[in-house]
Amino acid sequence: MKDLTKGSPGKLIIQFAFPIFVGNIFQLFYSLVDTRIVGSTLGNNALAAVGATSTMNQLIIGFLIGLTNGFAIWVARDFGAGNEIGMRKDVAGTLKLGILISIVLTLLSVGFLPQILRLLNMPEELMTSGMAYIRVILLGMSAAMLYNVCASVLRAIGDTFTPLCFLILSTILNIGLDYLFILGLGTGVEGAAYATVISQSFAALMCFVYIWKRYPMLHLSKEDFKRDNQLIKTLLTSGLSMGLMQSLVSLGTVALQGAINTFGTHTIVAHTAARKITEIFMLPFSVLGMTMATYCSQNLGAGKVDRIKKGLKQVILAAWIWCAIVIIASYTIAPFLIQMVTATQIKEVIQTATLYLKVDTLLYFVPALISILRNALQGLGDHTTPIFSSGIELIGKVMVVFFLTPRLAYMGIILAEPIVWSLMVIPLIIRILTIPILKSTASISIKEHEEVL
Repeated sequence: MKDLTKGSPGKLIIQFAFPIFVGNIFQLFYSLVDTRIVGSTLGNNALAAVGATSTMNQLIIGFLIGLTNGFAIWVARDFGAGNEIGMRKDVAGTLKLGILISIVLTLLSVGFLPQILRLLNMPEELMTSGMAYIRVILLGMSAAMLYNVCASVLRAIGDTFTPLCFLILSTILNIGLDYLFILGLGTGVEGAAYATVISQSFAALMCFVYIWKRYPMLHLSKEDFKRDNQLIKTLLTSGLSMGLMQSLVSLGTVALQGAINTFGTHTIVAHTAARKITEIFMLPFSVLGMTMATYCSQNLGAGKVDRIKKGLKQVILAAWIWCAIVIIASYTIAPFLIQMVTATQIKEVIQTATLYLKVDTLLYFVPALISILRNALQGLGDHTTPIFSSGIELIGKVMVVFFLTPRLAYMGIILAEPIVWSLMVIPLIIRILTIPILKSTASISIKEHEEVL
């Protein structure tokens, strides 16, 4: 366990964030391995089918990750306050709500899958393969939920190393199963999905067993699962806020994907490659954001406001240093990265994906700030401003689909995110500068702060 309320803020944040960063790298490998193996063994059409469904997958999984991170904010706050009874009740509520919501989402998404894919303008020649792949991923949603519940609880009490270990093991398993199903058993793109779900199930099981054996304070009893309407309301307010925040971001991406799917197979493959690399480039932003949600929540629970302000300044500086490194990479080794991800030699694909990276990375300092501020606000109890900011992103991307892409084609997609980032960061900056408990001249208790929010 790591108590984020004591010691050097910058050092603690980096120590806490690094295992999350490495863990998320391996989590990205689930899709990267699928992309690479599918592209090299089954060809561009199969890769396009997987890529054309990726935004739908990101939408649902992103919601689940946001949901569990929102639940964990209360676990972290009770941990910071030394309230073990409350913490166990938080974990029990997280398990109940997480499992229930994942089941409902599975039934809805699988039940309406053909209609959803047609809304995304899935090309008919890719429909069969795309549906076979995403259906298996969606049916395994509960496995992803259980892993994220366990991982978010461990992070809330300061243990970021254990989820990393299980992710590494499950990623190795995923690679082996990919080759087994695709090459050994000839199951096509559907086999890649089976490999991912089995690997996620393994990570969830190992994580759950570890929590039970390592942390007696998290041993749940029947009393912890007793219905508590106020706790359910509290968890849902926080969880749905972060889940919706992630979903609004993903919905905007889904809207863009619908337009991208009309530009042909080469553009779909190029965008798939560019987005995979973008996920890696932007990973430190989301990791630092997740860290700040826990950091702010623990320190708010302990009543240490000055540490929150100091931590925010240091983590923003670290993120902007990474932005400079990414810009250099996009202007030097982008074509190599694209070939490595897709195994393609098609010049049009490489040039299109490279252009995307060169334009968008120039403004990366803005999404870095967005990720840190909106997660910090969630940790401080503001569940409204982050959703409002994400709503701006959704509306902006929908506007791009209607106004820019008909005129600029794929260039409209490339310009969409920099334009939207510049708009959605504004309410976050205003709120972080005016939130009561962070105002340097204010003298306000945590209880009064929550009443103001």
